[in-house]
Amino acid sequence: MAREKFQTLTEPMFYILLSLREECCGADIMAWVAERTQGRVSIGPGTLYNLLDSFLQAGMIRETAVEGRKRSYLITDKGRETLRAEYRRLLALTEDYKACAGEEETP
Repeated sequence: MAREKFQTLTEPMFYILLSLREECCGADIMAWVAERTQGRVSIGPGTLYNLLDSFLQAGMIRETAVEGRKRSYLITDKGRETLRAEYRRLLALTEDYKACAGEEETP
């Protein structure tokens, strides 16, 4: 059975949506993600703009401003709910790890 698009988020998807809790343009998003993750997650322009387009089409973000080639975006209620659902999924994974691995293996 095919998985519904955005049922689970990749790290770049998660951080892009998280960054758009405040209005940002593409360059700001890439810088925010790199800074927030201390370089662990790097999003290139091709990936970023493909994901932004997918998020726009899915109604998860909206375009807020266009100045020449610079476009700014903001998360929508649908995007916030998707982000919350992913957070809950990650918490469940963590709890499963704790239950199976035990406290001695928990960092």
